[in-house]
Amino acid sequence: MKFHCYVQVLGALYLLHCTRKRQSIVEKLRCLRTSINMRMWLAGALVLLVSATPRTPAEPTAPVVNVVQLDGVIGPAMARYVLRALDETAREKAQALVIEIDTPGGLMKSMDDITKALLGSAVPTVAYVYPSGARAASAGVFVTYGTSIAAMAPTTHLGAAHPVAIAAGTGAGSPDKTEMTKLTNDAVAQIRGLAIRNGRNAAWAEQAVRQSVSITDQQALRLGVINVVANTPRDLLAKIDGRSVRTSLGLRRLETRHALVVDVPMDLTERFLQLLSDPNVGFILMTLAIYGLIFELSNPGSVFPGVIGGLALILALASFAIIEVNVAGLLLIAFAIALFITDIKVPSHGVLTAGGIASFVAGSLLLTEEQAPFLRISLTLILTVAIMTAAFFIFAVGAGIRAQARKIQTGQEALVGAVGVARSDLAPMGTVFLQGEFWNAKSVGGPIVAGEHVSVVRVTGLRLDVRKSDEFQPD
Repeated sequence: MKFHCYVQVLGALYLLHCTRKRQSIVEKLRCLRTSINMRMWLAGALVLLVSATPRTPAEPTAPVVNVVQLDGVIGPAMARYVLRALDETAREKAQALVIEIDTPGGLMKSMDDITKALLGSAVPTVAYVYPSGARAASAGVFVTYGTSIAAMAPTTHLGAAHPVAIAAGTGAGSPDKTEMTKLTNDAVAQIRGLAIRNGRNAAWAEQAVRQSVSITDQQALRLGVINVVANTPRDLLAKIDGRSVRTSLGLRRLETRHALVVDVPMDLTERFLQLLSDPNVGFILMTLAIYGLIFELSNPGSVFPGVIGGLALILALASFAIIEVNVAGLLLIAFAIALFITDIKVPSHGVLTAGGIASFVAGSLLLTEEQAPFLRISLTLILTVAIMTAAFFIFAVGAGIRAQARKIQTGQEALVGAVGVARSDLAPMGTVFLQGEFWNAKSVGGPIVAGEHVSVVRVTGLRLDVRKSDEFQPD
């Protein structure tokens, strides 16, 4: 800025010097042009001078460590979340991705997706069982073994990694002993490979799969199952600082002591998929679908119940597809829906409803029977829905039966049994006064004298067939 001012001052002085002389117009214009050229040359020299001046180097930015929370059941949503975080961490060239784990386990297919991504990661990965009281069980053990560094917080535990039939993705029904042996041996080979690659205790890993053993943080550190016990995430970053770890691109030295910690949250899609992964949510959606379809079929044209029921049914099937439910249980629930709908069209005095409720409960229990406990539908929820459904249909069927037994109040049928007064002699034809109106009538039980009370036997067109009545009913 100072050089620029100097240029302007020199140009102005030269111009003032020229104009103080007695010069012609042409000479003054030539002097002005010279002054402008002088300024341009001096400005160019200033630019060259500034560009040649050495600049003070900018302070290096702090290293970054991304963090994700593997909290809850490991399913497709969680796998998508971790894989996205790995891609973002590699793209941002962050120091590492820390995976905070607190999980009872999950689906082996989703676990495989995560471990494969960890093995192929270009950035260091750190598994951290956190906070205190957390656990890394079942599939969580495989994820812990798949990372470059494994750590645990105090009073956490790790283990119980024996595969479960349906969670392993074998489909509906219980596999036989040979199939389970294959699954177990495959899981042992997988976790031993992870242990050897990352320098962990392979013998204990095999025990965790075959015998479902579990250990505390101090035992895990002593046995070489993990690398670090850290009280907090910041303590963890300080303890792993300077370590060299293996990545898909080779060894990499960590600089994490003063790293900036950045949380990578789930996006909306992942949160929605995670919600659908809950079998209880899928069961509730199935119940809403049943009620919606029943209301729509019992009141055609309502539209709203049908739309809600159809949408809930699609989402429920999507949820059941994620957790790989028992097909027999799903068929029993479908049969229950068919019985409920049939009972609306074909009155069965509650027989079809009772059968539907029994089928619904049995199907609900079988739906997730072979899953791990944390992937089963709550028994309390099943019984609550069954009782509510039974109460609804008992009320609806009871109301229908009472309506059928109730005496008809309107129409020609309501005239049968009504009592009136003969206004003329009925021998057998004549006139009667009934419910404020005159009717043509025919006596079916002998002649009736005018003034006597009559009772309607039947209605034939616009004529009443009557007989004498001892019952007195005022007009």
